[in-house]
Amino acid sequence: MKKSGCIFLYVFFIAFVFQACEDLDDNPVPAALKVNDFVWKGLNLYYLWQAEEENLADNRFATQADLNIFLEGYPSAEGLFEDLLVARSKDRFSVIFNDYRVLEGLLQGTTKNNGMDYGLRYKAGSTTEIYGWVRYVLPNSDAENKNIVRGMLFHAINGTPLNTDNYRSLLGLDSYTIHLANYEDGTIVPNGQFVELTKSNLTENPVYLSNIAEIGNKKIGYLLYNGFYPNFENQLNQVFGDFKAQGITHLVLDLRYNSGGSVDTATRLASMITGQFYNQVFSKQQWNEKAANYFNDTNPEVLLNRFTNVIGNGNAIESLTLSKIYILTSGSTASASELIINGLKPYMQVVQIGTTTVGKNVGSITLYDSPTFGKNNKSGAHRYAMQPIVLRITDKNGEGDYVNGIEPLVEQAENLANLGELGNETEPLFNTAIQYILENGRVGERFKENNQLNFKDRKSLAVFGSEMYLEKAPFVFQ
Repeated sequence: MKKSGCIFLYVFFIAFVFQACEDLDDNPVPAALKVNDFVWKGLNLYYLWQAEEENLADNRFATQADLNIFLEGYPSAEGLFEDLLVARSKDRFSVIFNDYRVLEGLLQGTTKNNGMDYGLRYKAGSTTEIYGWVRYVLPNSDAENKNIVRGMLFHAINGTPLNTDNYRSLLGLDSYTIHLANYEDGTIVPNGQFVELTKSNLTENPVYLSNIAEIGNKKIGYLLYNGFYPNFENQLNQVFGDFKAQGITHLVLDLRYNSGGSVDTATRLASMITGQFYNQVFSKQQWNEKAANYFNDTNPEVLLNRFTNVIGNGNAIESLTLSKIYILTSGSTASASELIINGLKPYMQVVQIGTTTVGKNVGSITLYDSPTFGKNNKSGAHRYAMQPIVLRITDKNGEGDYVNGIEPLVEQAENLANLGELGNETEPLFNTAIQYILENGRVGERFKENNQLNFKDRKSLAVFGSEMYLEKAPFVFQ
């Protein structure tokens, strides 16, 4: 079936959309409108909030000619895309790319960066002045080569103090000099030191750090996991294989810097943590009414994510069959990370330690300009692709209303005066998890602060930085 066979592409939706359309061979799409036509039709078919946007209504245009006239009013596909979305207060995450190769790289953890992962915070008493702090450093990066380490502070870029108006342009440069500072009783004090950093294309291995803390008869596995990237599932599975071989009794999963990724990888991670729930429903997908009706009528199974016993390449999963897990979170913990927390709660005890998460319970798929909106037979005339929000995700019981974030059971913020070494038993958040394990839920004094001091972080600044997506999306034209 050709995508242009009918303006609304509803041969498969004939039971749900009762609208005739003329033979569009008599009303072709002009070459100059091909990209805009792709944007409108893709959003009309899949966008989660399609029913709320007047210009995406099924009866908005009677013919392709009428649609063409509308599309002519938009000189850029990006402008059309933004205009067709619901308010950004509701949809914070739908994106469009003029080069799908960049998008495909992001889906696999490849970005242009210097290896310094950072957070941005307001200076005490200010609502405009900000500074950065290093959360971790990527191996084999320019930041590592320049001896950047966790806990370093920077107050300026290229000699210009950071503020809420200039941070994007300054940190968006391919090369820049960071001017360092000290943290003295909550005050940022420049120390005169500086480091020049240069970005390159880096693929981040999200399996950043793992170890085992042996305390008495307890073997506590620790994993710092920073992104749900399918191409690193084998490394993730190997860590769980090692945990299993070492006989760990408890697991601390550190997701405080994990902004999300693949729903499929999240499901496989949940299966590594457990193992006793094979083929049971981990999470459910809720699409717009048209897509949901189609999937429920033809293949309702595609709306379910089930615990599995294999990773993406078919290798057997190394599962731990745990009944309790400790998860470290922050205001940067988003999407697929939140899915892990929410999806596991009906099956096991989840002890969340840290601060409230982002609150992203919606996911996307990649749409190409092709007869099926999939990657095969995509247009050779351009490289546009969309990543619109198309689904809401819940646990097995349909529970998933956490748009304001998931609150921790044990609240604790990171203290810039005492960050500690990631993975070390004395690192404050990991240490709290250890104490919770050793003292049967009792923990000592914990650092708390006003969350309003946090501004942004490196991943939230990036396009498609906090995402949850389907690795293999179901399409109505398959």
